[in-house]
Amino acid sequence: MRYYVMLYKTGKLYLCKKCISLGCVSKGPKIRLINWNACFSIRYASTKSKNNKDERNGFAAAYKPTIVETNWYDWWEKQGYFQPNPSAAGSVFSMVLPPPNVTGTLHLGHALTCTIQDVLARWHRMRGEPVIWIPGMDHAGIATQVVVEKKLWQEQKLTRHEIGHDKFIQEVWKWKHEKADCIRNQLRKLGLSLDWTREMFTMDQMQSAAVTEAFIRLFDDGLLYRANSLVNWSCVLQSAISDIEVEFKEINGTTAIDVPGYSEPVEFGFFSQYEFCRLDKEIIVSTTRVETMLGDSGVAVHPEDKRYKSLHGGYVWHPFREERIPIICDEFVDPDFGTGAVKITPAHNSVDFEVGKKHGLKTIPIITEQGHLNAMCGKFAGVRRFDARKLIMQELESLGMLRGKRSHSMQIPLCSRSGDVVEQLLKPQWFVDCQKMAEKSMEAVQNGDLTLDPVSFEKTWFIWLNDIRDWCISRQLWWGHQIPAYECHTKSGSSTWIAARDEDDARHRAAVKLGVKSSEISEISRDSDVLDTWFSSALFPFSVMGWPHKTEKFYPLTLMETGHDILFFWVARMVMLGTQLTGQLPFKKILLHGIICDAQGRKMSKSLGNVVFPEDIISGITLQELHQQVQSSFESGLLSSSELKKALEGQKKLFPKGIAECGVDALRFTLCSMNVKNHSNSFDMQQCFANKLFCNKIWQASKYVMMCVDKVPSALNCDLVERRAALSSLDRWILSRGAHMVSEVQRGLHHADFHISTSALRTFIYSEICDFYLETSKLVLKNPEDEAAMLTCRTLLHALETALHALSPFMPFLTEELYHHLPRSSDHHNSESIMVAPFPQTQDWEHWRDTHLENEVHNIINTISAIRHLKTRSGVTKEKPTAHIVTTKTDMYCNYINVIRSLTGCHNVLMLSSGEELRNCSVSEAVGPHTTVHIMNK
Repeated sequence: MRYYVMLYKTGKLYLCKKCISLGCVSKGPKIRLINWNACFSIRYASTKSKNNKDERNGFAAAYKPTIVETNWYDWWEKQGYFQPNPSAAGSVFSMVLPPPNVTGTLHLGHALTCTIQDVLARWHRMRGEPVIWIPGMDHAGIATQVVVEKKLWQEQKLTRHEIGHDKFIQEVWKWKHEKADCIRNQLRKLGLSLDWTREMFTMDQMQSAAVTEAFIRLFDDGLLYRANSLVNWSCVLQSAISDIEVEFKEINGTTAIDVPGYSEPVEFGFFSQYEFCRLDKEIIVSTTRVETMLGDSGVAVHPEDKRYKSLHGGYVWHPFREERIPIICDEFVDPDFGTGAVKITPAHNSVDFEVGKKHGLKTIPIITEQGHLNAMCGKFAGVRRFDARKLIMQELESLGMLRGKRSHSMQIPLCSRSGDVVEQLLKPQWFVDCQKMAEKSMEAVQNGDLTLDPVSFEKTWFIWLNDIRDWCISRQLWWGHQIPAYECHTKSGSSTWIAARDEDDARHRAAVKLGVKSSEISEISRDSDVLDTWFSSALFPFSVMGWPHKTEKFYPLTLMETGHDILFFWVARMVMLGTQLTGQLPFKKILLHGIICDAQGRKMSKSLGNVVFPEDIISGITLQELHQQVQSSFESGLLSSSELKKALEGQKKLFPKGIAECGVDALRFTLCSMNVKNHSNSFDMQQCFANKLFCNKIWQASKYVMMCVDKVPSALNCDLVERRAALSSLDRWILSRGAHMVSEVQRGLHHADFHISTSALRTFIYSEICDFYLETSKLVLKNPEDEAAMLTCRTLLHALETALHALSPFMPFLTEELYHHLPRSSDHHNSESIMVAPFPQTQDWEHWRDTHLENEVHNIINTISAIRHLKTRSGVTKEKPTAHIVTTKTDMYCNYINVIRSLTGCHNVLMLSSGEELRNCSVSEAVGPHTTVHIMNK
């Protein structure tokens, strides 16, 4: 290995032609040994600006995140640190990044996911384990199509139907490439140690092949079927959506709700009561959807309801279709609810659909895909569904059949993608039979093969999987994986649906299924629908590892970390399909984090103006620039004018002075300082800025340590273990506290309780090193030739260096920068980068632990705090008073008199066994049960 020597004053590099050691180089106070293999030496030496050069080579006066975070990422990537180390001996640690949607840019929720995963990846890498962490992006079928359609309309006033399928898909790919570049840059800026050589997109060739294979295998296993069934339909998206993409809005009584496409709010939360006529008697029914009465094909009553005993098997007259419909008896009817008579609309209600099948009722669809009444509705044909509600009630009233309207609590089904009121429409769709796969997924948790953290989510897991319904995977979209299913017809008129890779494969499979020759297959047409986005996403853990071909040794994954809000959208489906298609669980553990809220505990929303992007916090942003962001969202059609106004007002209130620059490391540390397992966490911008100041504290401490080593270069060759007996009590104390810090950091990382790790790091670095031990070292280093100075200098370097290693997964940029600045001891591991250096181990530090000494010094620190407090109370902060310590532990305090005097700024510190004579002429404060400190009154 070649070494260069850097001269501080000139900033030039000189090759040392001799075999030099750390010891001989460090003797010169103005030169520093530079490892040639660490590229920072070239980076520093090639800086042309004089000011920059002085800051780089002479160490900047203060921490500047824009400088520290500029170049390290590219170097890490070029060094290959993000790829699994083939020589690493530990167990493989593997993850995939939950692929962000290419609908836009990353928000703080993404930053939390990314930071948690990166901390874990860096920690395992420093433990000597081969780490693979695969990035990717999701095509997000519905969400991306919607946003591109809005953009197309806003910019060109064109719909996708007007420009045609192929041109629209070109527009979507253009959007994808732009957003993917933006997202990729955001992920890099966050310092994520992702293996970019393995980056995936859910619609690239490899993923598309996996999707096709998965569909065919599920079809062949009898787990896929096509059926005419009721689906959740969004009239705005003109597509089916899954059950878990439906959100229910609960309302108590009559409430007006904004519905997309309607200029005025639509009323919900009331019963309309109207009569169905018989010659001898009327039946009054109640409904919240009077507009669907045009599709009624029966009226149901409870078989034991005495009011309607005489009507069993009879008929009523439908006033609009002018035909009779049957009265049926079924126990599903609650006789105490409403009038006890229920209208049955099989084509637009899932319960009614099952009842209709049971009793052989007609299924009469009356609502179109666009949300209009169809031709079956006579004079109401073409009317929008909620406009028809008013017209039908008016018509019933004119016929004398309307019996009233009363308030009623109810739940409104809303599309989570579009905000539209969901309709249930009868459609031929593809479904996944989930029952057996769900049972296996529950068994995996029951048997302990799959664990959920927090464990409280196990109950939710079982409830959801127990009640699971078959999964509708058809989507009536243009953007997505076209369903690999073909309808094949024979010359004789028979037909079948087949899952196949292409038409030739479909022809062969259909011929085998129908028992005919391939030449008999006369017509083949492919399903025009696309698959639900979550179908391809559910394959991600194994498709990125090479499935359906041989999967790599990194599968199954070690961990799946994501937000609890997509536990069933994504995680459960990965478990079901992974187990079914690969024969094993896709991962062994699920770690779930909560959602990010603003400082007031509100969920972040563009319309509230409280959405903050990671780069805004990292680089800082003015209020005007924040306003420009929401204005841009409005111009792109993502926000309405009312939402724009609300967002601008929210930003002005939350960020009146904009957002100050905090840097990547401060953002990461702040995110990890929250208990991420909470259901939700409030992000505190002030705390993030405080963590930037913490970074500067670390910077200044490092600067001081380098100065100490310049004064006492022999410290680099000092072995603390061999010289243990010569260490001072404060040297041993900080090493004991270092052992505690290492233990706590390891405990926090092992259990994914990152707030425990960050708290231990902050306490050790900020309070124990910087505020106390570093200050006490100044007394010792006044005599740099003394052995005590050498030992304290070496202890200080060791404590700070260990803290930086433990801090590295959380603050990778700052710790990398300081790692290359700090002098190396003779027994240093000399890793090229801190990110591949050994992580501090509890067992290597536990021999330094001394809890008795920790308690002793803790009392001294409390005493110092008490004296400072009394000085403030007495108004003598700028003076040097005499402090009196009344204690029964005189011997202990005598060992620290100089430290107490120095750190409190007192002229003298006196020890007393009794404070009787001080009682009336001093202010005092108790320090535990054995000690009281006094400051004389002025």
